Amino acid sequence: MRIVLASASPRRKELLGQIGMEAEIHPSSVEENITASGPEETVMGLSRLKAEAVAAETEGRDVLVIGADTVVWADGRILGKPGSEKEAEDMIRMLSGNTHQVYTGVTLIFRSAEGTEKRTSFAERTDVTVYPMEEDEIREYARSGEPMDKAGAYGIQGRFAAYVQKIRGDYSNVVGLPVGRLFQEIKGLVGRQKK
Repeated sequence: MRIVLASASPRRKELLGQIGMEAEIHPSSVEENITASGPEETVMGLSRLKAEAVAAETEGRDVLVIGADTVVWADGRILGKPGSEKEAEDMIRMLSGNTHQVYTGVTLIFRSAEGTEKRTSFAERTDVTVYPMEEDEIREYARSGEPMDKAGAYGIQGRFAAYVQKIRGDYSNVVGLPVGRLFQEIKGLVGRQKK
């Protein structure tokens, strides 16, 4: 089975590789407009848009397209990727000393060898508690460059790990792809593939 990841995220590709899945990278060019009010609906909707756009451009059969989107939910609002160091500082300050949620939505579109198409979407939630941070720690991390391409302005797998007090849920979900749940959903959608 050919696997196509509708994302340019190197972290998602690494997570798939970690569970033995080699994926082609085909980033979606859809506009990421948030129209839903809640985080679950938002990430599932955006993952669906990405997967559908890439599936429409992907030829062939026996192919699985994976679309994903991750957001941080804190203080009743969605925190996407920061547009500036100042915005990164503000986001990190909001997370400092508090518990927030990370939601990843995933959409799978499978086109079988016979040409039939099946699809499913789901959202995974992980709670993350951050230690209280000093102002200079917030500024230093924001200026490190690490927060700029990450939802909520941090990467749990990077330097920000020093400030994570605890997580409840799937660690890989916070990195950007809940691979355990993903694998189970693929098995349910596709069935066991013959080697």
